[in-house]
Amino acid sequence: MTVMDEWVTAACTELGLDPARVPVPTVLDLAKDVAHQVLRPGAPVTAYLLGLAVGGGADLGGAAARLRDLAANWPVDLGAQEPGDIPA
Repeated sequence: MTVMDEWVTAACTELGLDPARVPVPTVLDLAKDVAHQVLRPGAPVTAYLLGLAVGGGADLGGAAARLRDLAANWPVDLGAQEPGDIPA
C-alpha cells in the first residue's frame, strides 16, 4: 500500500466515504493539467469543483474530460503571475 492509498483510506474513513470510489489517477491527472496549463493554485480548486460536479450526479469521466479540455485550451498569458510570485 502506498502513502497515497493510506492517506485516501484515512481521509475517507474520517469523512465516511468509500475509498474504492476515489479515482486518484483521474484527479491527479486533472490537477497536473490545470497546474501546468492554467495555474498551480487552480489545481486543488478544480479537483474540488470536479468533486462537487460528481457529487451532484455528473459523470466522472465526462466531467474530468471537459475540465481537461478547458485547461488544454486555456489562453497562455506569459506575463501573468501567480499568487506569491515575486516580480522580477
